[in-house]
Amino acid sequence: MSEAADLPLFPVTMVGSWPRSPALLRALKRRQAGEIPQAEFETAADAAVLEVLRVQEEAGVDVVTDGEQRRDNFYSFLAEKLEGLRLMTLAGLLEYAEDKAFFDRTLRSLDAPSFSIKSPTVVDRLRLRSPLAADGATFLRRHTDKPIKVALPGPYLLARATWVAGVSNSAYPTREALAADLVTILRDEVARLVAAGVAFVQLDEPVLTDVVFRPPVAVRSFMCAPLAAPETDPEGELSWAVELVNAVVQDAGVRTGLHLCRGNWTRNEAVLLSGSYAPLLGALEAMAVDQWVLEFATPRAGDLEVFRGHAGREIGLGVVNPRTAEVETAATIVARVREALRHFDPSRVWLNPDCGFGTFAERPVADAEVAAAKLRAMVAAAAALRSEGSQVTRSGAR
Repeated sequence: MSEAADLPLFPVTMVGSWPRSPALLRALKRRQAGEIPQAEFETAADAAVLEVLRVQEEAGVDVVTDGEQRRDNFYSFLAEKLEGLRLMTLAGLLEYAEDKAFFDRTLRSLDAPSFSIKSPTVVDRLRLRSPLAADGATFLRRHTDKPIKVALPGPYLLARATWVAGVSNSAYPTREALAADLVTILRDEVARLVAAGVAFVQLDEPVLTDVVFRPPVAVRSFMCAPLAAPETDPEGELSWAVELVNAVVQDAGVRTGLHLCRGNWTRNEAVLLSGSYAPLLGALEAMAVDQWVLEFATPRAGDLEVFRGHAGREIGLGVVNPRTAEVETAATIVARVREALRHFDPSRVWLNPDCGFGTFAERPVADAEVAAAKLRAMVAAAAALRSEGSQVTRSGAR
């Protein structure tokens, strides 16, 4: 079995998700409607995972994922894994918004479909029904010798997104009370993933960009947390996020990463968040993760120059945009990596897409053919960089 320590320079991986096939989508909808048993859905999901694995291995990806094929989206799937969570559409949650008309207009302006995007909402005390991702990782481990990466929703995202005033108070009076249970649940799951042979655990915390880039509003916002309370103290929110993430990854015994993005629910870049990583640097450096998995294929992410003097971690460098039909060339990707090498040691640079290719099962931002082509482009770029040998040295990093 390959180990992550044996990886070549510039390992290629995914952020996590992959578009679901029509057959898997039908099975997902039927299972959610109670029309088929869980075992029948798992059979369909197993086949889908093996197809995603085939695409990655044929492309030459170094660290593979299961494409999150068993998930409705990157965090709503927890409603199936945890008692006390109920999966509600944004339309259903609209009832609890302070300003219903404004909330509805906001969703429309952001191209966020209220009936197809679902959010898990705390309605009772959380209790583990089944492992969050370890079962799927065990299945994947049986079918590949490559190192495996698994993404989990981060504790700050979950504390912010699943606690809704008027719905969750009876179970947890505050977000902080909920967060304590979330940390325990996530820590236990990381341990299960390590036992399953996973090499890399990634925590998804995209909502942190909403904290720093979206101005406070009188209603709650959409960014992966449709009814999350507006921040009156962004620095306090970031500090709390650091505390929660560190509590999860402490002594994890596995490579850990933190993923940030500025929105990945639509191809309309104009409605997604924009801003450099500058206001997030302090929080990133305070988090005890091994790797920052960051967008850089979109100009909305700003310039890599912001990491001058702040490049003490691995970077999962976003080198292809999952939301565009255009497939980046290997030369374009190499140029982006060279920019990163001005600040990061080559041994600390990984190549990945900006975000998942299929974050929301019913609303992927890419189709499988385009996604596969982007994987091949990343692999070709990594091969070109490796072939340069001595030209890629530590002297390139500052």
